[in-house]
Amino acid sequence: MQDQGIKDRNALAVVLGNIKQESNFHPNICEGGARVSYQNCRAGGYGLIQWTSTNRYIGLGRFAMKYGGDPSTLNTQLRYLSNEQQWIKVLPALKTSGQSIDWYMNKSYPWLGWGIHGARTRYAYQYANKLILG
Repeated sequence: MQDQGIKDRNALAVVLGNIKQESNFHPNICEGGARVSYQNCRAGGYGLIQWTSTNRYIGLGRFAMKYGGDPSTLNTQLRYLSNEQQWIKVLPALKTSGQSIDWYMNKSYPWLGWGIHGARTRYAYQYANKLILG
């Protein structure tokens, strides 16, 4: 994320807090908690950010086929994430420095479109308190 220009502690914390809420950083997780391959996730979201809509879920599989990756792996999902339109649209806001966690959280909604807010903001605050940026 830092390589993409996200340098602000709060912005990075929001990205991490959202991923923790969605998947607890497990790329091979199906909605509900089953740890399965991409092909064996039959309902709900899948992966790091729980790609749920048909276009986004199928997009992950197509991206993996096109670029020779495995949609169940961290590397492929991070590559897909950074090329996905939803991410590209929120990236300029995440690259803006000096904003609050709530501001970044509001800007990140179009990326994930969470149905359940859950603990993602609390996680973001926890990460912001722990991050040491060099």
